[in-house]
Amino acid sequence: MSRIGKQPIPIPKGIKVSIENNKIEISGPKGKLQQVIHPSIKVEVSDNQIRVTRTGDKKQDRALHGLTRAIIANMIKGVSEGYTINLDVLGLGYKVEPKGKGIMLSLGHTHPIFFLPPPEVTLEVEIPKKEKAEEYTPGASYRIRVSGCDKALVGQVAAKIRSFREPDCYKGKGIRYFGEQLRLKPGKAGGAAGAK
Repeated sequence: MSRIGKQPIPIPKGIKVSIENNKIEISGPKGKLQQVIHPSIKVEVSDNQIRVTRTGDKKQDRALHGLTRAIIANMIKGVSEGYTINLDVLGLGYKVEPKGKGIMLSLGHTHPIFFLPPPEVTLEVEIPKKEKAEEYTPGASYRIRVSGCDKALVGQVAAKIRSFREPDCYKGKGIRYFGEQLRLKPGKAGGAAGAK
């Protein structure tokens, strides 16, 4: 049996779980999520826990067993606590402003970029606080907070925003994940001086 798959998932207080046919629905204070369950996987609720089992023992069944358990655990966390990814914006003259439910980004392109996330995801813009400098990337002028109950969707939205101005490989200017480690290249001028 899958070591991950056989572990029961506790259902926190305030979380509602319903299973109908091959679909599980989980709702909580942060939202509601649904997931279709593969026919070879069985999901049951008892004693305030979710148990995931499999009907077969093929390699695919074992993989789906652990994967399904992980997805359901992520759903539970998503609707109870939510997921957040922090993006930091570095660059002289770069600007991020909230606009309705979206954001307007000025990132050195010929025109500003307006980005509206899916309704399940919220965006917050803040200016880094000096007294909490350790909570931001050094040199960041803006923080974009991407939040939602769907872990995969939050990740996709954060990646999309980052793609508008990926970090420069020489100075690190652009949009990066908080905590992201970049391998910066030496400056072009220095490289040219050493060339013969």
